[in-house]
Amino acid sequence: MKFILSIPKIIPILLLATVTMTSCTSDDNDTEPQELSIVETALATPELSSLVAALQAADGDLISVINNGTFTVLAPTNTAFNTFLAANGFASLDDVPTDILATILLNHVITGEVSSSALINGGAGYTSTNAANADGDNLSLYFNTSAGVTFNGVSTVSTADVEASNGIVHIVDAVIGLPTIVTFATADPNFSTLVAALTRDDLTFDYVTTLSTPEGTAPAPFTVFAPTNEAFGDLLTELGANSLDDIDEPTLKATLDHHAVAAANVRAEDLVQNMVIGTLGGDITASLDAGPQLIDANDRISNIIATNVQAFNGVIHAIDKVILPPLTE
Repeated sequence: MKFILSIPKIIPILLLATVTMTSCTSDDNDTEPQELSIVETALATPELSSLVAALQAADGDLISVINNGTFTVLAPTNTAFNTFLAANGFASLDDVPTDILATILLNHVITGEVSSSALINGGAGYTSTNAANADGDNLSLYFNTSAGVTFNGVSTVSTADVEASNGIVHIVDAVIGLPTIVTFATADPNFSTLVAALTRDDLTFDYVTTLSTPEGTAPAPFTVFAPTNEAFGDLLTELGANSLDDIDEPTLKATLDHHAVAAANVRAEDLVQNMVIGTLGGDITASLDAGPQLIDANDRISNIIATNVQAFNGVIHAIDKVILPPLTE
């Protein structure tokens, strides 16, 4: 009986405790957790510890840079950094020159917020990173979403849309190295026929090795006027040929030479009316009368349809007609 009679005395105490705890819990829930910054997100993610170490080691106080803006960061994993170091002959991050390390890291940083859905809606194309060449031109970044979200044909998003207080983090499976002319030519499927031409077995000139020459080493930098696949298709029709194999080696080499300029990073804004451009194969002329155009020795006109794809060792402009060497009657 005493036990039963004591229950009413206990219930008010329990109710009071419950109300008090509920009230405290309610107050706690009203305070939302503070969202982490991009750098704090990296610090809180074990698989990004190498990225944090790289940011701390690189020139330019990159942690402060990233903390003071809104960015999209493509964050390589620890495994990605290990692969990068091994592939480039570095024993550790300490062996990477700090200025080069800074440029590589900035090649993973895009100004503003770029979600995975925005990339997917874009399909494929180019954006700019915060890395720059010796002239201060921001490097381009090619993205393609046909098989996952990939960058420059070498790095794929493994975890997308990690939100931060000052932007977005996409975790990627490979370090995105500093792009060369060859990087973009091989990554962009619109240039697959050009790549096939540049790598034909019987050519007496090694275009791939030459166009991969690092910035600061002759004959870099380069300007390449890159015909699209459609442009090559039109050329074959024009020549009455079935494939590139129907074009003899001297003609193919002379043709390719007319699309490359050595020792000059000629951007679209550098072009002026009637500017003579000295290519590896001979002179062509720029015209701005109807948009940026190129006129070859045969008075054939190539429209520049995409400009300033900026690599670390040069720049690419896409054109809609193959430039030909002087044709004999």
